[in-house]
Amino acid sequence: MDLLPSAHVDSFARDRLPAADRWPVLLPGLDDMRYPERLNCASHLLDTAMAEVGPDRRCLICTSEKTGETETWSYGDLDRRSDQIAEVLTAEFGVLPGHRVLICGPNSAWTVACWFGVLKAGAVVVTVVPLLRSEEIATVARIAEVSVALCAPGCDDEAAKAGVEGMRVVSVGGPGPDDLVARCARSSGRKFETVQTSQDDVAMIAFTSGTTGRPKGCLHFHRDVLAIADTFAKHILKPGPDDVFTGSPPLGFTFGLGGLVIFPLAVGASTVLLERGSPEALLGAIEKHGVSVLFTAPTAYRAMLAMLKTGEDGGARDPRLQTLRRCVSAGEALPAETWRAWHAAIGVKIIDGIGATELLHIFISAADDDIRPGSTGRPVPGWQAAILDEDGNPVPDGEPGRLAVRGPIGCRYLADERQTAYVRHGWNYTGDTYIRDEDGYFWYQARSDDMIISSGYNIAGPEVENALLRHPAVLEAGVIGMPDPDRGQLVTAFVVLRPDTPASEATVKELQEFVKLRIAPYKYPRAIHCVPQLPRTATGKLQRFRLRDLA
Repeated sequence: MDLLPSAHVDSFARDRLPAADRWPVLLPGLDDMRYPERLNCASHLLDTAMAEVGPDRRCLICTSEKTGETETWSYGDLDRRSDQIAEVLTAEFGVLPGHRVLICGPNSAWTVACWFGVLKAGAVVVTVVPLLRSEEIATVARIAEVSVALCAPGCDDEAAKAGVEGMRVVSVGGPGPDDLVARCARSSGRKFETVQTSQDDVAMIAFTSGTTGRPKGCLHFHRDVLAIADTFAKHILKPGPDDVFTGSPPLGFTFGLGGLVIFPLAVGASTVLLERGSPEALLGAIEKHGVSVLFTAPTAYRAMLAMLKTGEDGGARDPRLQTLRRCVSAGEALPAETWRAWHAAIGVKIIDGIGATELLHIFISAADDDIRPGSTGRPVPGWQAAILDEDGNPVPDGEPGRLAVRGPIGCRYLADERQTAYVRHGWNYTGDTYIRDEDGYFWYQARSDDMIISSGYNIAGPEVENALLRHPAVLEAGVIGMPDPDRGQLVTAFVVLRPDTPASEATVKELQEFVKLRIAPYKYPRAIHCVPQLPRTATGKLQRFRLRDLA
């Protein structure tokens, strides 16, 4: 593919794009997705919002965990502070267009300002979550050859311990005159002249979680950032300037970055940023700030359901959730039982979706009356999806196969040979096993490497999990296959029980019989382990490989 002339002085990112013949097919997008050749997504988002809602419009709302005080930034505040950051980066740290700048901090106004400031300076954002330890930071920083790391207190210590040669660690929000906030206060205050990058200059390197090996850096262009707002957000989520967003995913993950920054700012809305997005914190934020759009994982929806105040008929009577109108779930498949329980209690239909770091955000979803509980949905406008076999041939509807997608964004790994495993036959193979029905809805079965084969039967772990979750005593469930000399693999479940339920042999037997009555008996879990909690990533995704370690 021919790329436009780059504004990057440092060509590191473009030089490490995959060869053109290893790219997936890129679709042109929708009619309103025609972006100018010179495009800086940061200034585009802010300038467009301020032109439509004004610079004084409320933008970011943050509550300090230490003091409990709430701070609100307007769009003008974010624009001004991101200008200051861009000035400090270029004037004091010598950051040039194309340099990589790592951002490691909680969901906060200053983390957002750093993201915008780095992009305004023409540099490339390297996104990570604040839970990373020094060795993990070192791995990411060395792969991306990071020059500056902007880190919140606590994160800066880990980044310093990483010992990455050539990487300068700068605290953000800490004490002392060398802190970035203090430096910004001393800056000139002039309007920063944003670097006019190309629409296909790399804007960010988003790293996969690396839970099963060396993390992969995913290269995303400036146009890609706008594309997710012009596909999923515009056509499925449909937010407006009066919406108030919040959620649990970290901004270091693309699910959180899109849902809590890009989508609200694209329409001039406001977003409530929580340092710790626990279910309790989400409920408090929804009530306090009148949140209307919520992004979180299935686990959090189940946890919040358990905390709701209900009426005599079992229906929700909790005023904390009265302002909600949109709820989005991703990270892992949303069980139909969780969807129905939330809808019955709250009256809001959860928008399920599947996305990937490689493709930046959600590409299959459904909203409102198009939702079929238990199904992920259909391709988001601007995207295509298919169920293929290993050779790239379509699989008949109703039969399981590999999920393959393509759209305006495609997988582009940073100098990584695993590109050929993810991109095949012009499609992005997500690593998920799905079934498409005759109406074009996609139904999740399992991760392709997590399908359980027991006594000759193919058994999808999530199907067994959904059956277990229908039992009133089960809060969470995770199902894997364990090696077994007689059956090949043994269906093995890990469950978190409600506090008033004993972890006894009688309970295990009851759960097994319960599952047998709801799905084919050969699928029931032959072994059930009761555990206090399930291992999950920061975005709530179940880590099945750790369940194998537990077993």
